[in-house]
Amino acid sequence: MLQAALDASGAIRVEFDRQKLERTDLEARLRGHGLQLSAKPQATVSVDSGHGQDGKAGEAGHEGHNHAAGDRHDHAHGGLLGPNTELYFALASGGALAVGYLIERFAPGVPGWAPLVLFLAAYLFGGFFTVREAVENLKRRRFEIDTLMLVAAAGAAALGAWAEGALLLFLFSLGHALEHYALGRAKRAIEALAALAPRTAHVRRGEEVVELPVEDLEIGDVVVVRPNERLPADGFVVVGTTSINQAPVTGESMPVDKQPVSNAEEARARPAGVIAASVVFAGTINGAGAIEIETTKRSSDTTLAKVVRMVSEAETQKSPTQRFTDRFERIFVPLVLALAFVLLFAWVVVDEPFRDSFYRAMAVLVAASPCALAIATPSAVLSGVARAARAGVLIKGGAPLENLGALDAIAFDKTGTLTEGRPRITDVVPLGRTSQTDLLTVAVAVERLSDHPLAEAIVRDGSQRLIAAPVQTATDLRSLTGKGVTATLNGETIWIGKPEMFGADGVAPLGPDAEIAVAALRNQGRTLMVVRQGSHDLGVIGLLDTPRKRARETLTALRALGIRRMIMISGDHQRAAQAVAGQVGLTEAWGDLLPEDKVEAIRKLRAEAQVAMVGDGVNDAPAMATATVGVAMGAAGSDVALETADVALMADDLSKLPFTVGLSRQTRRIIRQNLFVSLGVVAFLVPATILGLGIGPAVALHEGSTLLVVFNALRLLAWRDPRAEP
Repeated sequence: MLQAALDASGAIRVEFDRQKLERTDLEARLRGHGLQLSAKPQATVSVDSGHGQDGKAGEAGHEGHNHAAGDRHDHAHGGLLGPNTELYFALASGGALAVGYLIERFAPGVPGWAPLVLFLAAYLFGGFFTVREAVENLKRRRFEIDTLMLVAAAGAAALGAWAEGALLLFLFSLGHALEHYALGRAKRAIEALAALAPRTAHVRRGEEVVELPVEDLEIGDVVVVRPNERLPADGFVVVGTTSINQAPVTGESMPVDKQPVSNAEEARARPAGVIAASVVFAGTINGAGAIEIETTKRSSDTTLAKVVRMVSEAETQKSPTQRFTDRFERIFVPLVLALAFVLLFAWVVVDEPFRDSFYRAMAVLVAASPCALAIATPSAVLSGVARAARAGVLIKGGAPLENLGALDAIAFDKTGTLTEGRPRITDVVPLGRTSQTDLLTVAVAVERLSDHPLAEAIVRDGSQRLIAAPVQTATDLRSLTGKGVTATLNGETIWIGKPEMFGADGVAPLGPDAEIAVAALRNQGRTLMVVRQGSHDLGVIGLLDTPRKRARETLTALRALGIRRMIMISGDHQRAAQAVAGQVGLTEAWGDLLPEDKVEAIRKLRAEAQVAMVGDGVNDAPAMATATVGVAMGAAGSDVALETADVALMADDLSKLPFTVGLSRQTRRIIRQNLFVSLGVVAFLVPATILGLGIGPAVALHEGSTLLVVFNALRLLAWRDPRAEP
């Protein structure tokens, strides 16, 4: 177990090493403690392998105080003056300090109590939020910088150095208020996503159109969307044509043409099978055409709502660097406290009053506090996740973000990743007395029950060739994962699948004619589906998928970013896999892989280097879970992909991958810079304060370094890579 933390929703987030602890064992232990697990996407237990691999194990319900992992610097204090109350209090503290100092220094005739009252006011305003934070930390048995600052300020007051104590609290509160304001920029970039969806929708009720809150929309409602309006819900187009700007969800730079579904009843029954040209998302912007859409999800379950929820959850997931700095702090802070305690007795060895020894010890406490170190990584992660979300890329926390930037190798699935994912029928080879019409009729009837890309191609192209043929209905579809399907048609068992499915697992081998047809089409690089009815081989269907237009360009960009090895892994035949690999510029292609073989292939690659698996997030989920980072494409249209992937490219656009890798590499550089600054300042300040540097300058440099690392991290919000920008 690496870490367990309670997030804002009351769910427990657990990080563990998959190499040492099985997920099923963890779930059993959680249930044993009386915790309830749920598969709800909005509140899940995050499962981290320690190598950047996040999975979902469900929600462990727990009531408790709201302190998520990594929240030690979350100074999002509200107040009478709004979210900037802490900043106003800090400025008031500074004003009282300045007036008190001027009176004490330049107005000797004023009673002595006047500057003291102003210094006390500076203490009150400067220490108000610091005391609140320190009390909360002590309740959780955490001794942190807030407590150290209060101890130092109290010590200064005890010694009569009211001005210096007030200066300490003023600088500390001002630094944290500015830090909160700066980090708020990154958080607001994420929260802005939630504001994209309109609050109301125009819903058709019979002949009338009424305006309703989006929360009242039901699945199946027909919503009227006027030109240039934002869409209020996920669904599919039933009336009208238009172009929609999907950039808010998918990051696509050009509007996408939309058209009505050809069969509303079929779309209603199988919304996941609706073609992309008819699918729409909440928060996207309609073009010049008026359309009507039928909703397929409630407002809380739209793709946009899930993205916002998952990005918010990602803020609390720690990266490997952050876990390292946490371990470092647990050792470093006690050492600092021990050093400060020793320095309290410097007057015993050095000829100086106790006052000076106490002052030096407090200065060292301030100088050595790892405030900038603690915020160095979370600020960069937050900014990187926000920047990616604006580009239509969902990165689920610091671990995937950081590890994606350390990749040496990437494995690609073939169908739908390096290819368009829209294969077409190129060859129909009937066997014996079977006609093409008979062969296609059986294939279409069975594949109509499946949602596999090859099945969709057979149904689409086969139906076009069977315009005059009667439609038949198959039943009892059963999937043989990675091989094919079986179903019942007219009382007989139908087998459709790869040639390798036949002759294994109790299935009779192919006949000689089928073997000849398979060999001939395979030599042409075709993807093959053999159809059998009962014991009779009906024929072979050859399909061909087209490589993505920008696949070669994308792979070239990835090589320029430092990815040394790229492999295509496919369940297709080796020759078909090699044919596609050659067209996109890959030299390695591993074919004939079942899902379990893909997992073993990723394990083999991971033993040699940090590797990402890029696929559709559904059929490739086991391989993604095994990789250092799992990347799903086209996740906007797939709830499963959103849940299973560590990184989700919302658009079905492979060119987003170089952008994401480039952003991750830049994030790693920013994190290293921040660590250098934060540790460097501490390394300078500790000996400097021992040698006599005062508390005021120490606090100024300390808080300055904290602000510096935050503003350095915020540069990620505007990051652009000319080679990889989507």
